[in-house]
Amino acid sequence: MTSDRAAALLRESGPNVLPAAKPVPQWRKLVGELTHFFALMLWCAAVLAFVGGMPQLGAAIIVVVVVNGIFAHIQQERAQHATAKLRGLLPAEVSVLRDGHPRRIPASELVPGDAVILTAGDRVPADVVLVLGSGCALDESLLTGESDAVPKAAGEPAWGGTFLVNGEAEAVVTRTGADTRLAGIAKLTSGTVSPPTPLARELRRIVRLIAAVALAVAAVFFVVSLLVGIPWSAAFLFAIGVAVALVPEGLLPTVTLSLAMGAQRMAGRNALVRNLEAVETLGSTTFICTDKTGTLTQNRMNAVEVFTADGRVTVSGEGYGPVAEIGGTAVAAATRTALAARAASQGRAVLHGGEWRADGDPMEAALDVLAGRLAPNAPGIAKPARRFAFDPRRRRESVVAGTTLFVKGAPESVLPLCGASADAAAEEVEAMASRGLRVIAVAARDLPGPLQDWLECRAEEAETDLVLLGLIALHDPPRQGVDEVIRTARDAGIRIGMITGDHPATAAAIAREIGLAGTPEVVLEGSQLPEDEQILGAMLDRDGIVVSRVSPEQKLRVARALQSRGHIVAMTGDGVNDGPALQEADIGVAMGLSGTDVAREASDLVLLDDHFSTIVAAIEQGRATYANIHRFLTYHLTDNVAELTPFIIWALSGGQFPLALGVLQILALDIGTDLLPALALGGEPPGKGVLKRPPERRHLMDRRLMFRVFCVLGPVEAAVSMTAFSVVLFSGGWMRGEQHDAGLLMAASGAAFTAVVLGQLANAFACRSATRPPWTQGWFTNHLLLWAVLAEIGALAVCLFVGPVSAALGHLPPPPIGFALAALAVPAVLAADWAHKRLRQAANSVR
Repeated sequence: MTSDRAAALLRESGPNVLPAAKPVPQWRKLVGELTHFFALMLWCAAVLAFVGGMPQLGAAIIVVVVVNGIFAHIQQERAQHATAKLRGLLPAEVSVLRDGHPRRIPASELVPGDAVILTAGDRVPADVVLVLGSGCALDESLLTGESDAVPKAAGEPAWGGTFLVNGEAEAVVTRTGADTRLAGIAKLTSGTVSPPTPLARELRRIVRLIAAVALAVAAVFFVVSLLVGIPWSAAFLFAIGVAVALVPEGLLPTVTLSLAMGAQRMAGRNALVRNLEAVETLGSTTFICTDKTGTLTQNRMNAVEVFTADGRVTVSGEGYGPVAEIGGTAVAAATRTALAARAASQGRAVLHGGEWRADGDPMEAALDVLAGRLAPNAPGIAKPARRFAFDPRRRRESVVAGTTLFVKGAPESVLPLCGASADAAAEEVEAMASRGLRVIAVAARDLPGPLQDWLECRAEEAETDLVLLGLIALHDPPRQGVDEVIRTARDAGIRIGMITGDHPATAAAIAREIGLAGTPEVVLEGSQLPEDEQILGAMLDRDGIVVSRVSPEQKLRVARALQSRGHIVAMTGDGVNDGPALQEADIGVAMGLSGTDVAREASDLVLLDDHFSTIVAAIEQGRATYANIHRFLTYHLTDNVAELTPFIIWALSGGQFPLALGVLQILALDIGTDLLPALALGGEPPGKGVLKRPPERRHLMDRRLMFRVFCVLGPVEAAVSMTAFSVVLFSGGWMRGEQHDAGLLMAASGAAFTAVVLGQLANAFACRSATRPPWTQGWFTNHLLLWAVLAEIGALAVCLFVGPVSAALGHLPPPPIGFALAALAVPAVLAADWAHKRLRQAANSVR
C-alpha cells in the first residue's frame, strides 16, 4: 500500500483505536447520591422545617443528607473504565509494508488493506487474515478463554488484541478500530448495566415502607391536632415533627459506613472491593460461575508422566523451576523422549525477576522443564537445521537436528506414522486422557542419504517411518486447596458451575479432580446451549454443571438465565472475554494477579492473590455484613418505638398530656447518641457457623425483626421512658388539665430522654445476637462497641448538662428520682431480651 492511499483510507475509516465510552461527570454521580428516594424524603422534611420556623431541625437534616451523600460518593468513586483499558491491549507501533518496503508506524494509523509483519511475541494490532505463516500459534485466551495457543495457517483470521506465541507471519488488515472483535466486546461491556444489588433492593423496600408509615401516621396526627383545637399551622408543623421522628436519619450513614468497614476487612484478606454494596451482595450469593484456567487451575502446564517402551516415569514438581534429578530404570528412555520434545519446541522456561516463567508457549516451556528435571546435566541435541512448523492440518511439529528428525504432536497424528512401535501406546493414550491429562507423542527417525535433501523436502516426505520414543502427559494443576474451598461453598448452600472456553474433556477432568463435578456429571458446550432463556436456566440450574467452549455472549446469557431463576450470581474471570459477564452478574469477581485490567475494572471484587479460597473468605465477611445490617436495623427501629410513644399518648389524651420528647430531641437521639453504637454493631466479626447454613433469602425487615422491635424491645424502652417522665411530672405537682410549669416539664423530658439513651445502651449489647444474651458472648469482645457506649454516655452528659445544648433540645437534667427510673431501662431491656430469646429457643426445640 502506498502512503497516499493509506492516508486517504485513514481519513475514511478513522484511526485504529477503540471507541472511548463517555464518562459520567463526577457532579452527576454526586447528585445521584443526594437525590435518591430516602434523601429526597429528608430534603422535603428539611424544607418544611424551615418553612415551619424550625431552622435548627432543617439544618440538622441537611447536614445528615449532605454528609452521607459525600461519603457514599467517595466510597463509590472507583468508576468503571473497562472500555478505556481495552485500548491498552492494542500495540503502540507495528511493522507494515508501505511504499514497497517495511517500516514502523503507530498502530493507530493502520487501515484496512495494510500488510503487517508479525513475529513471535507481537500483539496483533487489528483484525487480520494471515497471508504467509510459518509455525504460527496465537494466544487467544483474552478473547476466547482457551488456555492453549491456537495454531494458525495462511488464510485464517487473527483478532486484534491476541498475540503471536510462535512463528512469523504476514497478514492483511481486514477491520480496524470500532469494527474489530475486541471493540465488539468493549461495546458489550460498556453497554451492560449491573443489576441492582439485593441490599439496594432491600433498602429501597425499607425506605418506602418507612416513608409510607411516617406519612400515614403524620396525617393521622394532623387530623387529631385539628380535632383537639390546635391551629392548622401548628398542627401541620406537629405532623412534620411526627414524620421526622419516624424516619431513622442515621440508617443510611450507618449502612454506608458498615459496608466500608466490611470492605476494609475484605482488603485485609486479599479481596479488594470496588463497589461497596458488593460486600453484602457476595454474602447473598447462591450461584458461583467460575472460570477454569487461572482460577481453579494455576495456568501452568506441568509434564507429569513419561511413558516409553521401558516403562513409566513420574515427574514431580510444579511450575517451571528445577527440581532434583530423578532416577529409575526407565529414566534413560524418558530422558531421550524429553530431549527430543524440547528439540522440536521453541518455548522455554526462563528466570525472570527471581521467578521461573514461560517464554513462549506454556506447553513447550513445560517440555523444556521436563528435560531439565529428568537430566539437568545431559548434553543438548544439536541446533535444528530445519524446522517443519506446527500445522493445524498435520497437528504435529518436527525439526532436523544433525542427521535425526524429531517429531512431537497429537497422538492421533503421530502414532499412525510409527508402525509397530506404537501398538502398545494407543491404550495408554486413552488412559492418560481419561485422567484429564494432555498427551503429546514424541517420535524420531534417522535420516538416510545426504542431509541437504532433507533440508529442502516437504514435511510430509520427512515425517514417515517414525519410531515412537514415548508419550508425555501434561497437567495444568489445580490451585492448592481449591477442593476444600468448593466443599465449604457447598456447605454454605452455594451452587458452583464451571464456565470456561476450554475443551470439554479437559474441563470435565479438572472438575472431577477438584470435586466440582456434579452427580450425574453434566458437561455442555456453548454451541449446545438452547436459545430459550427459561430452558437454558433450567438446564444450568444444578450444582457442578460444566459449560465449555463458551463465547463472551454466551457467558452473558448464562448469567442472565441463572438470574431469571432467582439466583444471586457471582461470576469469576480474568480475561477480556469475561468483562461483559462480570458486569452483568450480580457480583463480578476478577483475578488481581493474572487477570487483565479489563476484567478488574469490570468487576465488583478483585482477588488480590488470585486464590479461589479468598472468595470464601469474602463470602463469610459478606454474610457477616448482612447480619450486622440486620443488627443495627433492629437497634435503630427500637428507639423509634420509644420516640413515637409520647406522640401516641398525647393524641389519645386529646392533647391534655404533655409531650415527653420533642422533634429536636428525637433528632439528637437518632444522630447524636445512636450513631456510634450502630456503627460498632456494623463491625461485629463473623459468627461461628456463618458458612454452615444457606444464604439469607429473607427480607431485612421480616416478621422476626418486627416482633422483636415492636413487641419486645421497643415497648419496654418506651414504658420505662414514659414512666420516668410521668413520675417526675406528677412528683413535681402537675395535675391533669392544669397548666404545667415549664421547668418541671423540661426536667421530666430530660428523664424521658435519659431513659431512651440508657435503654439504647442496653439494646446495643442485646442486638449483638438474635439468639444469645450478651453475657454469653463476653461484654468485652467487641471493643468498638465499648468505645461507642462510652461515647454515648458522654453525648448524654453533653445533651443534659451543657446549657446551650440542653436549651436547644428543650430539656433539663432530671431530678434524682428521674435518673433512678431512667437507669432501670438497662436491666429492663436486657431482661426482656433474655426472656424473648429463651421463649424462641423453647419454641424451636418443640418444633
